[in-house]
Amino acid sequence: MEENRPENKKILITGAAGFIGYHLAKRLLALGGVVHGLDNLNAYYDVSLKKDRLKQLQLYKGFTFTEGDLSDAATVNHIFETFQPDIVVNLAAQAGVRYSIDHPREYIDSNLIGFFNILEACRHFKPEHLVYASSSSVYGNQEKTPFSTTDPVDHPISLYAATKKSDELMAYTYSHLYGIPATGLRFFTVYGPFGRPDMAYFKFALKIMRDEPIMIYNHGDMYRDFTYVDDIVTGIVNLLCHPPVNGDMGDPYKLYNIGNNKPEKLMVFIETLEDVLGKKAEKKFLPMQPGDVYQTYADVSELEKDFGFRPETPIRKGLEKFAQWFRSYYGY
Repeated sequence: MEENRPENKKILITGAAGFIGYHLAKRLLALGGVVHGLDNLNAYYDVSLKKDRLKQLQLYKGFTFTEGDLSDAATVNHIFETFQPDIVVNLAAQAGVRYSIDHPREYIDSNLIGFFNILEACRHFKPEHLVYASSSSVYGNQEKTPFSTTDPVDHPISLYAATKKSDELMAYTYSHLYGIPATGLRFFTVYGPFGRPDMAYFKFALKIMRDEPIMIYNHGDMYRDFTYVDDIVTGIVNLLCHPPVNGDMGDPYKLYNIGNNKPEKLMVFIETLEDVLGKKAEKKFLPMQPGDVYQTYADVSELEKDFGFRPETPIRKGLEKFAQWFRSYYGY
């Protein structure tokens, strides 16, 4: 087996008990890889869901785990010192656009201070590659579509988006100053089994099955580039062992969008979800919420050019897989 494959590397995944972190860790462990996970198991959403993800990961002999906070530099440094990762994947963050409006400090602590601690550890321990999660939210209410990584992103409309843009700037600076190979990934509305209950599709599913009304903002007139989680994971795995050498601005730094490249009208998404759950929703239509954007649409041409891959799971297939897991997990 060739050395330059992810299963032959020691990989640190922060946010390993989170939605994407869990799916990435599971894929790498199934390949026979060695993964150390870090997560603070915070109560932003149902902790039992995070613990159940962890139980799945702990079935693999290649998995070790630290419960700790990214904002604690001593914890981060200790993991780097003892595990000595070849590759670092930073997926830990305080998530959620709306939550950031009322709880700003949590985003500063996790998304800025926490990421700073990761960058500092990378500066001193020199892993081969730092991969980190950004977000489509950095594009704000941009009207030009599809969204390209070369577009200006200077007008975030939530603090969550502002912290993600800040992470990109900090990562570029560390890459430029200290030669840290860094790749940022702007994820577009990720969904799938074992997902996040704060995400709209998950909340919709719970409310539909409980006969509660679902809240549909901007009267349903929104578009989202819904991306199935397995496509996100494949995108990450493809680039783990390919750190940028002479990327953006000549530094070892690169940004990619990972999205389905096919925006869906929100109402079509809801109708498909109703269909796969076999139950109609009671709908309550409301105005646009602060921090929400009208549409997201990923230009993935760079990802395709560099790695020959683009997400392509159809919305029905992805939602069928989510519904199958959802019914099993919650007993519906």
